[in-house]
Amino acid sequence: MDPYKFRPSSAFDTAYTTTNAGGPVWNDDQALTVGSRGPILLEDYHLIEKIAHFARERIPERVVHARGASAKGFFECTHDVTNLTCADFLRAPGVQTPVIVRFSTVIHERGSPETIRDPRGFAVKFYTREGNWDLLGNNFPVFFIRDGIKFPDVIHAFKPNPKSHIQEYWRVFDFLSHHPESLHTFFFLFDDVGVPTDYRHMEGFGVNTYTFINKEGKVHYVKFHWKPTCGVSCLLEEEATVVGGKNHSHATQDLYDSIAAGNYPEWKLYVQVMDPDQEDRYDFDPLDDTKTWPEDILPLQPVGRLVLNRNIDNFFAENEQLAFGPGLVVPGIYYSDDKMLQCRVFAYADTQRYRLGPNYLMLPVNAPKCAFHNNQFDGLMNFMQRNEEVDYFPSRHDPLRHAERFPIPSRVVTGKREKIVIPKQNDFKQPGERYRSWAPDRQERFVRRWAESLGHPKVSHELRSIWITYLTQCDVSLGQKVANRLNVKPSM
Repeated sequence: MDPYKFRPSSAFDTAYTTTNAGGPVWNDDQALTVGSRGPILLEDYHLIEKIAHFARERIPERVVHARGASAKGFFECTHDVTNLTCADFLRAPGVQTPVIVRFSTVIHERGSPETIRDPRGFAVKFYTREGNWDLLGNNFPVFFIRDGIKFPDVIHAFKPNPKSHIQEYWRVFDFLSHHPESLHTFFFLFDDVGVPTDYRHMEGFGVNTYTFINKEGKVHYVKFHWKPTCGVSCLLEEEATVVGGKNHSHATQDLYDSIAAGNYPEWKLYVQVMDPDQEDRYDFDPLDDTKTWPEDILPLQPVGRLVLNRNIDNFFAENEQLAFGPGLVVPGIYYSDDKMLQCRVFAYADTQRYRLGPNYLMLPVNAPKCAFHNNQFDGLMNFMQRNEEVDYFPSRHDPLRHAERFPIPSRVVTGKREKIVIPKQNDFKQPGERYRSWAPDRQERFVRRWAESLGHPKVSHELRSIWITYLTQCDVSLGQKVANRLNVKPSM
């Protein structure tokens, strides 16, 4: 008897993508949204299935951001921003809020060196009087993709080859050759800032577009920026080799030792603010995570300062079990229709339920510091004994009531159900402007990194031509320099 006779068919039996149930997927590039710009619809079954499966691919290590270090401290509001938001922890200058922060590398496993060229995570959990707010970001202001449905794919491409378990950039170039919007993030990753000296000398960015709502209900789009008071510093290749050869945990140790010595790391928080009614005046979509907002047009506005003055007491309890999720917001701060953010609101909470269990928010490091009450307390790893008889709402035996109403964005959403790319893509302008802003020696190092990566023997001639064409569309001289090193002509 053939042992494989009744084996389920594999994905390779079709020439097109399907769901796990075998249903054809006619668009695996854009999430289902209301209109071309969102918001995303929960009825996009393939998106939910894809993200949920992706979140469960590793046990128990985080799928991304596995290698990290945490510290505790406080956030202090230093400027009056009540015209922008009714968030309680920003109610007045001088108000302090306890925080815990986790820095991380994105792609590699927990034991990997901290000198790898890789984006760094910058996640802050604010324990406010109105519940926890999690602001998750990276040390780059942009990301490789603009639609959350492609997140599993981009991470798969960056992860090691599933056959050899070796990270190979031909896979990255192959996948992202279909996504020229990724160029902007490459202009950070392959720049000098791709390897920070340590976490203290690293910027942070919210990446996603959020909204501020004031007490009158006025809504503004916002981007968050963390600026280290000790300045930005990075390691060039030779320096990274030396540092990594001596200590593969150099950034973790630097953070721990600095705090222990009383040299407390500090960052200033700034926001860029945009009126949603004025967004049509720009040549980019403000909800596109592959774009930055020009600071000469939308200047940075100071909000507060972040100080890390306490090391964590237990690495497992306060780093490995520390769980963040963009879905955690507080009154006065809300989501936008940013397609990446909309997807992350589901994805992060879902992966934490898988990684730590449905009661992960009961863990001390994740639990709010304010009073809280709901009926979600049974299930795996419930360690809070509760003795009440009413576990539903509403009840005439329990005085629990709704909270006071607070404003959320009330924009009217109209549009067809559709899977479609945003109208204003403009993928080449901002990367080119960034390249031309650098000094010649910095440009030269950038060119060398591109040439070395594209020069890998597994990168096909076709892929080299495509990427050189993209680089040429960003800046003609850049494309020509990389082409000359590889002896390839742009295909323009």
